[in-house]
Amino acid sequence: MEAYRDQYAKLFNGGKDVAVIGISADDDTVQFNWAKEKGFPVYFASDPDKVAGTAYDVNYPAVNARRRVVFVIGPDGKVAHVMRPFRELTDTAYVELGDAVARAMKGAGKP
Repeated sequence: MEAYRDQYAKLFNGGKDVAVIGISADDDTVQFNWAKEKGFPVYFASDPDKVAGTAYDVNYPAVNARRRVVFVIGPDGKVAHVMRPFRELTDTAYVELGDAVARAMKGAGKP
C-alpha cells in the first residue's frame, strides 16, 4: 500500500475522476487506524465475511489469506483490466497499472 500511496498522483491521476479502494478481511477499525497512521489517500473497505473476496476469486483458503489482485473498473462499471496476481514488488507492475488506469480514463473521455 505504501507504493500506491507514494505513486498515487502518477498512477491515479491524483484522485481526480479515480477512486482507489482496498478491500481486506481486516476489521474496519484496524484498517482506519492503519490508513490514518500511514497517510493513505485511498478508501478501504472491510470484508470480514469474505463475500467480495469470494465474488472476485481472491480468497486463498489454503493459507486463510487473499491473493493480491488489482481490478481497474471503467466508468461504465465494468472491469477494464485485471492484474492477477499483482506483483507489488515489481516496478513493471506499476507501469502496467498506470497504463490500465489511463486507458480506462481515456475511454471515459478523460485526458
